[in-house]
Amino acid sequence: MIQNYLRKLSQLYFNGNATEHSYRGDLQTLLQEILGKEFSVINEPQRQACGAPDYIISKKDIPVGFIEAKDVGDKDLSRVKKTGNKEQFDRYKNALNNLLFTDYI
Repeated sequence: MIQNYLRKLSQLYFNGNATEHSYRGDLQTLLQEILGKEFSVINEPQRQACGAPDYIISKKDIPVGFIEAKDVGDKDLSRVKKTGNKEQFDRYKNALNNLLFTDYI
């Protein structure tokens, strides 16, 4: 399961013209396979009051987690640059419980 996911990411990445959105379906599929049928993993869910995280994970229509994904190798996942992801990450951290930031790897 995870090896297959990493193989797909590698193919897209080394193709040379993938963007952050190119990897979305593969991560959604991996998460759904890991979590099972009792959870739903939605890519591009409706906006929250704080913004639009890339994924929401729900169990019986109750949100249990959120994911914000950045492009593979994003150098600012640590959210320290004032001009990078810091503002968005801080806003999400203050508003959402159980939040994950990822560059798909």
